[in-house]
Amino acid sequence: MRHSADQPLDLVRRPRRNRKAEWARRLVRENRVTTDDLIWPIFINEGKVPREPVATMPGVERVSVAEAVNVAREAKELGIPALCLFPNTPPSLRDEMGSEALNPDNLTCRALRAIKAAVPDIGLITDVALDPYTSHGHDGILENGRILNDETVAILTQQAVIQAGAGADVIAPSDMMDGRVGAIRIALDDNGFTDVQIMAYSAKYASAYYGPFRDAVGSSGTLSGDKKTYQMDFANGAEALMEAELDVAEGADMVMVKPGLPYLDIVHRVKSTLGVPTFVYQVSGEYAMIMAAAEKGMIDPERAMVETLTAFKRAGADGILTYFAPRMARWLKAER
Repeated sequence: MRHSADQPLDLVRRPRRNRKAEWARRLVRENRVTTDDLIWPIFINEGKVPREPVATMPGVERVSVAEAVNVAREAKELGIPALCLFPNTPPSLRDEMGSEALNPDNLTCRALRAIKAAVPDIGLITDVALDPYTSHGHDGILENGRILNDETVAILTQQAVIQAGAGADVIAPSDMMDGRVGAIRIALDDNGFTDVQIMAYSAKYASAYYGPFRDAVGSSGTLSGDKKTYQMDFANGAEALMEAELDVAEGADMVMVKPGLPYLDIVHRVKSTLGVPTFVYQVSGEYAMIMAAAEKGMIDPERAMVETLTAFKRAGADGILTYFAPRMARWLKAER
């Protein structure tokens, strides 16, 4: 197309026409976050104190078992489909083997039973890993500085069955041990829990973004070494596809990528390649960065919240685990 300096461009396409007004932008918008996309992770605390702030996660609190029921009621009222439960196990109940994970009356199990009794139609997802229960803070059995894979899987299968018996709708193994999804699926089926789903943490990276979470569950001060021998190297992408393929082949109903925003490419590759329900976890460090910047007046937290959550949908995520879940749900209601 020829033009001169004094002659305007004769443009056939003017994309800005579709951006001229809010109503026009709404008509052509490709991706939207709804309450159906949200999973609310909550931290359960021992004792009767209803709520206790998590210092490194502004606006997030640990809640008692009784208060967790009220959180579930709030989630239902907001239209959030599911909660994901994480226990803050007291140090006195932690040991090298993570024995408290197999206690059918531990924090997670008590919370499951209490919530199911009061709000039976809210989805409950439980974390299967040993780090909330071990004195060394690792996700598995530690022996001479090495995490034992198969011995850990044997415990995780028992943990999964116990959680299913207490009312878990979805078992979410976050440990990254090899073969754990298949072993858990067999154990669930053998114990009559064929309808309990598995959401596998398929691509869980060894990330710097987990610090506030570890504070919330009380494992930051106990962790010895790092988790790089079982969590994924953040430089790798093809490995994530292999991990997700293995988990689906072993019986996972859903897969997950964790963390979120630094791994949008992984979310997209997993979803577009495998075509299975794909979830993403906007982890504690991502949440804390937005909230810390907001507290200093550097960023609008709601705009950042909506933008980042929409980015997950644009990348292909079917659902998002986020500490922003209740805030986003309220924002969506206000936008109607």
